[in-house]
Amino acid sequence: MPTNRLVIKETVDTYAQVLLDAANAAGGQEAVLEVRDQLEVVTKALRSNIDLQVALAEKAYTPEQREELVRNVFTGMHPALVDVLLVMSERDDLELANRVYAAFDGLIEEKLGVVVVDVTTAVPLDDALRETISNKAAQDLGKKVVLRERVDKSILGGIIMSASGRRIDASIATQLDTARTVLKTTTDGGEC
Repeated sequence: MPTNRLVIKETVDTYAQVLLDAANAAGGQEAVLEVRDQLEVVTKALRSNIDLQVALAEKAYTPEQREELVRNVFTGMHPALVDVLLVMSERDDLELANRVYAAFDGLIEEKLGVVVVDVTTAVPLDDALRETISNKAAQDLGKKVVLRERVDKSILGGIIMSASGRRIDASIATQLDTARTVLKTTTDGGEC
C-alpha cells in the first residue's frame, strides 16, 4: 500500500471517481445512492469484523482465492462496487475503504449537485416532517437534498442529522449524556 499522503489521496480519489462513474452509468442517481449505502455497509463491516480483516489481508491467498473471497463476502452488492472492491483487494488497499466512502460522498455532491443527508430518528418520519427537513436542509446547504432515513430506538427521541461531514446530534440520548456529564462534573467539583 502506498505511504505517501499525496499518492494515497490520489488513489482514494481514483477509486471514488471510478465507482461514481460506473454506478452513474449503470443506473443514474438511484444507483449512485444505492452504491453509497452499500459502501457504508462495507466500511462498517471492514472496521468491525476482525475475521474479515484477517481473511482479506491474508498474504498466502492466491489472487483467485482473494477474488473469490471478496465476491462471496460482498455478494448481492452493486456490481460496480464489487469490481472496485476486487481491485482494492488485489492492490491491498481495502483499508482505504473509509476514505473512499468519504471521497465518494463528496463526489456525489460535486458531480451530481446532490447532498445526501443521513437522518436518524427513534421513530419513522412522517411525510410532513420529511418535507420540512428536506426543505430546511436544501435551503441551508444551497443544493438539492436526498434524505437517507434510519430508525434507531436507542436515541430515545430527537434527531441526528449528518451531511457533508457535518453532524447535528439533537437526540434525547445525547442530551441526557451531556446532562449526566455536567452533573457529575458539578458534583465532583464541589460546586453544588
